[in-house]
Amino acid sequence: MTRENQSSMSEFLLLGLPIQPEQQGVFFALFLSMYLTTVLGNLLILLLIRLDSHLHSPMYFFLSHLALTDVSFSSVTIPKMLINMHTWDQSIPYAGCVTQMYFFIFFTDLDNFLLSSMAYDRYVAICHPLHYSTVMGQGLCTLLVTVSWILSCANALCHTLLLTRLSFCVDLSIPHFFCDLGALLKLSCSDTSVNELAIFTAGVAVIVLPLICILISYGCIGVAILKVPSTKGICKALSTCGSHLSVVSLYYGTIIGLYFFPSSNTSRDKSTIASVMYTVVTPLLNPFIYSLRNRDMKDALERLFCLCYTW
Repeated sequence: MTRENQSSMSEFLLLGLPIQPEQQGVFFALFLSMYLTTVLGNLLILLLIRLDSHLHSPMYFFLSHLALTDVSFSSVTIPKMLINMHTWDQSIPYAGCVTQMYFFIFFTDLDNFLLSSMAYDRYVAICHPLHYSTVMGQGLCTLLVTVSWILSCANALCHTLLLTRLSFCVDLSIPHFFCDLGALLKLSCSDTSVNELAIFTAGVAVIVLPLICILISYGCIGVAILKVPSTKGICKALSTCGSHLSVVSLYYGTIIGLYFFPSSNTSRDKSTIASVMYTVVTPLLNPFIYSLRNRDMKDALERLFCLCYTW
């Protein structure tokens, strides 16, 4: 097959979701409403944390960054998918595809690091409550978030630079609704062994290690909860970390099922639909999980409504 390098290549084709043409309108309206709900819900969380002094604590500091990440994460893939569905134009420029891939990896990694930071925060709050204010000071919280942003940026940049070295075959159709790194490597006519090694190494660093930290944190939390003699204490501990644990289970459950335990007969359509779970559904559900299962967020929302009503 003939080759084309990135200098002569103009665009890729995103094949999108496995949707029948007559169903495009329905799914366009569905995904548009989900995207708007995701953006508005997470921006509401940001607004509440910013305005309400009761939420100026380490846990909500991390949550505000997670909400910002979810808005950005959704905005990387969904608007382009909606445009393609509305205009029936599947093309995406080479530069646009690489840019989308970069930010997709960046915000995925940032999600992982923030979730692990929040798990550590809950560990300190439950297992070492007397030292919580000392350990989880503003300096440590800022350091954890800063390191998360730097590592995410570095990993995404590494994958992007490695991708730009590759040449691609004539068939530039991506069987996905966004520029997924794995799908792009399958289209390459070059040797992708270095890219695959980078994916494996980064996967351990930005997915497996944060997940291990989360599991260790909640293992310690579980042991501490079992030592609490009162039912009231157990319920309080569970309510403190229940929202975060729900988000972690939903997010990592989908990623592990899709990438770590793929079925041998899993089709492209099933993989694409599974990707919708953590790119569209998880950012959508996060605001509801944190608002409906969190008493502090409910109280802050009530105070905001009362303030708007008095105005």
